[in-house]
Amino acid sequence: MEAYKKFVRENKDCAFLGISVQLTAFLGIITAINEHIIESTPRSVLPRPAEPSFPYPLCISALKDLETLVEVAAQQYFGDEKKWNFIALMEASKVIARLALFRNNGYKMLLHGGETSNADEHLDTKFPHNGIGGFSNPEGPGYLRNSHGQNPWNLEGRALSALSRFGENARTVSNPAWLRRVQHQHAIMEPPAPAPVDKRPTLSTILAEKGLCGALFVTGEALFITRPLIYVLFIRKYGIRSWIPWFLSLGIEFFGMGVLSRVTSWDDGRKDQISLSGPEKQEIKRRKLLFALYLMRDPFFSKYTRQRLESTEKIVDTVPIIGFLTGKIVELLIGAQTRYTYTSGS
Repeated sequence: MEAYKKFVRENKDCAFLGISVQLTAFLGIITAINEHIIESTPRSVLPRPAEPSFPYPLCISALKDLETLVEVAAQQYFGDEKKWNFIALMEASKVIARLALFRNNGYKMLLHGGETSNADEHLDTKFPHNGIGGFSNPEGPGYLRNSHGQNPWNLEGRALSALSRFGENARTVSNPAWLRRVQHQHAIMEPPAPAPVDKRPTLSTILAEKGLCGALFVTGEALFITRPLIYVLFIRKYGIRSWIPWFLSLGIEFFGMGVLSRVTSWDDGRKDQISLSGPEKQEIKRRKLLFALYLMRDPFFSKYTRQRLESTEKIVDTVPIIGFLTGKIVELLIGAQTRYTYTSGS
């Protein structure tokens, strides 16, 4: 205990930072587990396609939170240079998990790096479940179960729906009790209906149906998934102050984003057109915003961004409240920039 007290007194800043990072990582993992439990709760009694047995989104979220703790511990015990070995190991784990999720999801775009499920039930713009024309059905699933295709909000639609329900009730009342018992026993003796077969598209089917567009789309997603690992491996080889990892990572990201933008912006008349859902379009916008993180990565930050921040702080330092807030923001940005996991965007 005395040795620990001595260590804390001699390393105040490091001790406080380590404790805060450990607490943040632990709370992040607990939050990810709770969110996975809530999101995996069945929302419907209807049969759904079989989902991967392994909780990939939960695994990816836990790895992201754990990576911050690993970086702090590795830097403290092994130094600034050797910590990149452990960061590369964590990035490789995330790449494996994301590639496996990408394959199990039928090569759909990963949302938030795989932390959010990109299942069919989220694609309301493509497959509306709850009504006609994308509008919800306020009266429940049995309100519009007729074959006339009428609008339930007009008089004719309500009349047809009422007649349909009246006919179902009449058939139920007219059936004698013994017939209903026989039907019930027959239903019990019948084997259960087989579960619907989940036919996710494979890489070969995508290449056969979408051709060049499909190949480019898969290539763009693979580059997005593997880019952080490539970036860390080149930092490990050339150092954080080298421009080679910075430009290589930026080039990979530009190329992957250009490929995705190209294959999703071709004319809708093409047979191999790649169409995006609403969440996937939001994901494209999110990835474009991540380019701003390159301003916070060395060597660009040390040579340009930090000088701009410090000069701005000096300019507004004389203003009472704004100067104080600006100084705190600059201090937080400089402190966060020293951690790879805070600016990695992975």
